[in-house]
Amino acid sequence: MSGSDDSDLELTPDLLLRAYAAGVFPMAESRRARSVFWVEPRLRGVLPIERFHVPHSLRKTVRRGLFAVRCDTAFEAVMRACAEPRPGHPETWINEPIVAAYTALHQRGFAHSVECWQGEQLVGGLYGVALGGAFFGESMFSRVRDASKVALVHLVARLRLGGYVLLDVQFVTEHLARFGVEEVPARAYRRRLETALAVDARFYGDLPEGDVGSALDSVLWQSTTQTS
Repeated sequence: MSGSDDSDLELTPDLLLRAYAAGVFPMAESRRARSVFWVEPRLRGVLPIERFHVPHSLRKTVRRGLFAVRCDTAFEAVMRACAEPRPGHPETWINEPIVAAYTALHQRGFAHSVECWQGEQLVGGLYGVALGGAFFGESMFSRVRDASKVALVHLVARLRLGGYVLLDVQFVTEHLARFGVEEVPARAYRRRLETALAVDARFYGDLPEGDVGSALDSVLWQSTTQTS
C-alpha cells in the first residue's frame, strides 16, 4: 500500500472525484483525526460483477426476504454505522471530514448507500462512490447476521442492471473472499479503471420492485450455475 499525507488540503466532493478517477482514495488515522492520507494499493481488490459468487446459505437468506432493502434513504446514517467500534476493530478510518465530504458527494448524486432494514431499524448496509461505469465500495456494517452480505448482493444486482463494469472493493479480505474477489496489480487496475470511467452507467436508487427482483434473480441464478 502506498499513501501520502495531505493535512492542509480540504477534502471536498470535487477533490474526491478527481482522486477516484486517478485510482486513489482517502483514509484517516482515527475518527478523531483532523486530516486524511491518500491510498493507492499495490494490489487492488475487485469483485467481478458478472462472475459474482453468492454462497449457498446466503442465497437462501436473500430469498427469505428477512430485510427490507432500500437505497439512498439513510446515507449518512450508514456511514456513521460503518464507523462504529466493533469487536477487534475499536478504531476507524472514517473521520468527520470524510463523513462531511462523502455526504456532500451523495447529495450531488455520486455516492450511494444500500441499506437493510427491519421495521424502522437500520440493521446493515454499505456505501460507496459511483463514477462512470465504476463503483467504489467503501465500507459495510451489520447489526444483524448477514445484513451487510445481503446489501452486497443487492448492490451487485443494481450494478448489473445499471451497466457497471467495475466493482472496486479496495482490498482483499476474508469477508470478501467468499464472493470471488480478485487481487489486481495497480497497473492492470488503472487500465480497467480507465475503461470503466468511459462507460455511461447509471445507479438505480429507486426501481420498480419487478426490475430489482429480476436483476436479483439473475445474480442468484448465475451463482447457482457456477457452483453446480
